[in-house]
Amino acid sequence: MEEFVFGTLATDELKLLHHRVARQGIQHAHHITPRDPKPGQPVTLSVQTGPDFDAEHVVCYYTLDGSVPAGARGEASNGRALGLERVETLWDTAAFGYLTRWQGVIPAQPEGAVVRYRVGAWAGDGVERFADYPNLKDIAEGAVIDGKRRWKKPGIDPKTGGDLFTYHVDRLAPPAWARAAVIYHIFVDRFYPGDGKDWLQTDDLTGFCGGTLWGVRDKLDYIAGLGADCIWLSPIFPSPSYHGYDAVKFRSVSERLGGDAALRALVEAAHARGMRIILDLTCNHISHEHPIFQEVLGNPDSACRDWFTFDSSRAGYRTFFGYHKMPQLNADNLDARRWMIDIALYWLREFDVDGFRLDHANGPGPGFWSDYWAACKAVKPDSFHFGEVVEPPDVLRTYAGRIDGCLDFIAEDALRKTFAAGRMTGAEYARFIARHLDYFPENFVMPTFLDNHDMDRFLYVAGGDKDALRRAVAAQMQLPGPPIIYYGTEVGMTQPSTRHGAKLELSRAPMLWGDAQDKALLADYKALVEERRARRS
Repeated sequence: MEEFVFGTLATDELKLLHHRVARQGIQHAHHITPRDPKPGQPVTLSVQTGPDFDAEHVVCYYTLDGSVPAGARGEASNGRALGLERVETLWDTAAFGYLTRWQGVIPAQPEGAVVRYRVGAWAGDGVERFADYPNLKDIAEGAVIDGKRRWKKPGIDPKTGGDLFTYHVDRLAPPAWARAAVIYHIFVDRFYPGDGKDWLQTDDLTGFCGGTLWGVRDKLDYIAGLGADCIWLSPIFPSPSYHGYDAVKFRSVSERLGGDAALRALVEAAHARGMRIILDLTCNHISHEHPIFQEVLGNPDSACRDWFTFDSSRAGYRTFFGYHKMPQLNADNLDARRWMIDIALYWLREFDVDGFRLDHANGPGPGFWSDYWAACKAVKPDSFHFGEVVEPPDVLRTYAGRIDGCLDFIAEDALRKTFAAGRMTGAEYARFIARHLDYFPENFVMPTFLDNHDMDRFLYVAGGDKDALRRAVAAQMQLPGPPIIYYGTEVGMTQPSTRHGAKLELSRAPMLWGDAQDKALLADYKALVEERRARRS
């Protein structure tokens, strides 16, 4: 996973750092058994204390009514207290110390129960600390210091510190159509202007190029001809940036992309063709220009103050990867959580969209998505919700039973190493993929891809070798997860190594149309998609 821009495992140094930090303090990391509790099933919590932490008592404070649990030193002030037992001592060479594993069982609950809990630990007269401490999110989101990614041990308020964990007792499952879908991923500003318009410009990849939702509607026949029956759109909300991952509003479509009317027209036209529309939703952060954040900055006594986490960092608040223009929402605040979930419900109800790709889903964490998933499925049961979680498989698996699935960055890494970079043999790839597929539950849908908007184009990594791309596509189409095609990959789009100071933008150039497309490659892509459909019919 060395080439990833995001994530905590981009280098060997970060892998080791992540491993060591994850074995310090008190860590729960949403480790429950079963992972997706059904009615009548008791749930076993597993907690780990590290070599730096002297714990004599570990207690889970939990509620069954959806409220926030509270308690201290084994006594619950809201909800119940459950003492965990020490079950084993483990040696960890990378951390070079002993770990202690604790377990406790929350009794079986009926369907519809919402279990919220915190886990505290202490020894003697010492301060009670709450899991997850240290907070592993600091590695990804709060550890950019002087331009370098480092980890700084966070402070914890012993009264309110630690993560708020949540699970729902339900029988929810991914929609059947998602497993058979072929998804076409469109960066809206870079796809097609539509409505008889030309590109605004195509040289500055950090600026607006002029793609619109009208343009997507105009090209539905092209997308359907490729064999795709589901379209994933990049963020469409009003935003100061061309990419839209820093929304200033969440209940309207950006006018530069065509406004609400364009989305309604696109959804209607797509549904008439039997195609579905997936929106890109960022629940982790908003724009610093958003009215709610601006109100909080101007009023320390704002009722929304706790929707954000203010600290001693350079920005003064927790952000997305240290970027001050993207303040992070405090997903443990239930008012902020409900506000964001209501945004998703609005688009499901009012525009009949078919689900969401959930940006940086490991930011809010599994507990947030438990609430989100239940609410969305109640409004539109056959909607599809999959997360972007750039983390190792053991972390990905904690999202099972909380959303429909996650993007398969692990398979993507293996596909690119094998077919683009030549760093993995065919036999190594086959062995790895077999074990990878066996590791995840069947009811967890993992869409596959070869490239996306946050990484170099496949053909660039493969040195322009289109036969390598064909082999990679053939392998991708054999995997059970729904394949995603990043716009333009099917017609030979690659990228320059540098362009006007752009970085991520290099893989986000305007779509090739007409004679600029590699028609032979496009025909082969169509054939491979059709072969997949034939195998699954």
